[in-house]
Amino acid sequence: MPTGLATPSAVAAARRRSPASSPVGRLASSDAIDTGGFTPGTVLAQRYRVIGLLGRGGMGEVYRADDLKLGQPVALKFLPRTLAEDPSRVERFYAEVRIARQVSHPNVCRVYDVGEIEGQQYLSMEFVDGEDLASLLRRIGRLPPDKALDISRELVAGLAAAHDKGVLHRDLKPANVMIDGRGRARITDFGLAVAAGEVVEGEISGTPSYMAPEQLAGHGASVRSDIYALGLVLYELYTGRKAFDGATLQELKRKHSEEAPASPSSVSPGFDPVVERVILRCLEKDPRARPASAAQVAAALPGGDPLAAALAAGETPSPEMVAAAGEEGAVAAWKAWALFGGVTAAIVACLLLARVSTDLGLVPLPKSPDALEDRARELVQKFGYGDRPADTDSHWRRQYEYLVYRANHVPSPKRVRELDTIEPHPWWFVYRQSPRAMAPMNGGEEIRDDDPPFEISGMVRIALDARGRLVGLRAVPPQVDTSKGPWPDPDWKQLFAEAGLEWARFTPSAPRWLPPEPFDACGEWDGSFARQPDVPIHVSAAAYHGRPVSFEVLGPWNRPERMQEAPRTVAQIAGSVTADLAFLSLLVVALFVARRNLRLGRGDRRGAARVSAFTLCTGLLAWLLYAHHVAVLGSETGMFFEALAIGLFLAAFLWLMYIALEPFVRRRWPDLLISWTRLLSGRFRDPLVGRDVLIGILFGGICAVVEHLANGAAAWWNVPGMTPEPTFGWTLQGANRLAAQILRDAAGGVIGGLLTMSLLILSRVLLRRRWLALAVSGLVFTFLNLGGENLGVGIALGLSIAILWVVVGMRFGLLALCVMGFSTQLLTRYPLTVDFSHWYAARSVFVLLLVAGLAAWGLFTSLGGKPAFGAAAIDEG
Repeated sequence: MPTGLATPSAVAAARRRSPASSPVGRLASSDAIDTGGFTPGTVLAQRYRVIGLLGRGGMGEVYRADDLKLGQPVALKFLPRTLAEDPSRVERFYAEVRIARQVSHPNVCRVYDVGEIEGQQYLSMEFVDGEDLASLLRRIGRLPPDKALDISRELVAGLAAAHDKGVLHRDLKPANVMIDGRGRARITDFGLAVAAGEVVEGEISGTPSYMAPEQLAGHGASVRSDIYALGLVLYELYTGRKAFDGATLQELKRKHSEEAPASPSSVSPGFDPVVERVILRCLEKDPRARPASAAQVAAALPGGDPLAAALAAGETPSPEMVAAAGEEGAVAAWKAWALFGGVTAAIVACLLLARVSTDLGLVPLPKSPDALEDRARELVQKFGYGDRPADTDSHWRRQYEYLVYRANHVPSPKRVRELDTIEPHPWWFVYRQSPRAMAPMNGGEEIRDDDPPFEISGMVRIALDARGRLVGLRAVPPQVDTSKGPWPDPDWKQLFAEAGLEWARFTPSAPRWLPPEPFDACGEWDGSFARQPDVPIHVSAAAYHGRPVSFEVLGPWNRPERMQEAPRTVAQIAGSVTADLAFLSLLVVALFVARRNLRLGRGDRRGAARVSAFTLCTGLLAWLLYAHHVAVLGSETGMFFEALAIGLFLAAFLWLMYIALEPFVRRRWPDLLISWTRLLSGRFRDPLVGRDVLIGILFGGICAVVEHLANGAAAWWNVPGMTPEPTFGWTLQGANRLAAQILRDAAGGVIGGLLTMSLLILSRVLLRRRWLALAVSGLVFTFLNLGGENLGVGIALGLSIAILWVVVGMRFGLLALCVMGFSTQLLTRYPLTVDFSHWYAARSVFVLLLVAGLAAWGLFTSLGGKPAFGAAAIDEG
């Protein structure tokens, strides 16, 4: 067997010219040309030693060879000389190789390089040691159903990988499918492959028996023509016979375009009807009736992983496909109980820490709202405003400025631990009454200190501290007063007595704080509290015709709000600017991306509509529960439409964000949406939904513990600026407002989860590198969580929470994020106590039972019907 370098004459002698081209277009058929070959042992290009001829076809000859440089077997494919002498065809050959070598997949034979020997163009590719599918089928007839299904999935995966790179095979047939030594299918021979969109109209390229009708008609190839060829291969794979056969090209064209193939079940009795439907759909005459992609074929095959196939094909899987994908989600009993145990531990830790980290833990509220409202009405009567009011309302107000003053001026942990033994109390109870219906003008539709404005004669506002002592009074005198005196002198001592102030501890001072209401007598005094003599306070009072119209107890922490804007720290400015920039960036990106997704049909409109409807409905229901409603049709209608407008704006914003960014998550990280889409589809008993709810509550509890630790640090160490964890005032009012706050926080959890996921995805898309995107996202979250108190504690707290949010978002997905945000609020902003001597203990127990109940539901749902107790669970663990 001679060896040595192939000379140009030897190469020329080893080749024979191919027959003339077919008159129908340009037919390149693997069955139409007979060519010669190289002698085994010939060394080509001083690198490849020819072992033998593997096969020949219309696009050239394929040899097995050894790569002498790398020491591995390869396959060499030579173009026929007729094609090699055509410069345009050679250039196209190079382009095809550039395209084909981009495809890298376990079910695709790799193309390595291209070369030339004295005008002979060749390409080197991966050598697959096995048997081609055509030869195998000739030997055994057809494959067993199970093996045929495995081969089908592999063919679909390989074709999807090619299409993902924009490569059309155009010559898919059993002869171009190798079954390697491990029984795995490998698609080979991309000699006719082109980039999608570069097919020449009128060109007929491929093997006529495996061409789609539109290809045979000269309309070029497409993804759907490759799908048609795939259907023909699958038909032969399962039945052992061709779907269409003919002696001439014209006969093949007629059969492919006019005749329906015999149903596989008629050829092979007992055929799987699911597989049959897949094959027949691939063989539809109309390309539009075929599957749009290989991923859709994978989704239709029994037992396949459509989500993985869609991702491999570079397609955006549908929400239904995402919901159907992934594991069932059922977890082992011991794991579910471990998660539930973690939630329980977090709840207990929050309860213990709340005693030193929250306002109500450090300084409980001794009197209930009902008792304080009775006290306020009693004072209204004493001060001479006995007319029956038409409308009343009350609310709690936290004295944050007072707490900040103590945090910055008392350099000892005692400033926190002493709150219950000193004056004033950090919580006030504010009562308002009016001779007319009070219609608030703020978007929250709640009565505030100055909303509605204090402009109706007879309006009265009484402010009491939580112990029932008077700390503020404001009353509007008549607009027109025709009464005549003489008027009694105002009884300033009575005001001091109701405020619990010792008259002897105060001395008159020059006027500094002018009363907000008209008056004809006023007085101001300087002094101190009996239980806090080192802190100076200032008292301002005014009266009109003997009745008090204004009374204020002021400390160094009070500032003239009508004259000075509230100061802002660097941390507060940084957090505010970051929030504004993040919101504007997301909005701008959402506007452009949502339009594109809608135009391409990618947006999950149903999911977006459900999310928007949830936020709108919870918002309106919360408004019904918390708003101060009035029996005035015009005012009530105006408040309703204002609440509706705010709700619609928020719903529209979320719809836009969802349409814009959800498809990116669904395409790149669909695992993060599986439980979310299942929940949106109504699968409330799905184990994966239960698992992610349980995980979300666990991480929400961890976040809450971190916050309590940060705010409770001042009870042990001197941490300047740190104040206790605040409580939502609405949770301390009636059951209706407690329920409204829970509804708002539930919607807030969804909004926060969506915005967090949007920020993560936007960072990933713009920055491309995963580590950089996570770092930037974490930095943004850190700034968003910065408080305006101690910068060091704020950065540590913000960074810790940012890490938790990023981990949950990128590891467990959107549903866990939403639940995490909701449960964090429940365990930090609501009263936490099991001391039933406190009037708000029932609220605390309700919230704790709500968290525990959600966790218990997640526990039993995550088990997927498996026993949670007993021997079965023990055996499983």
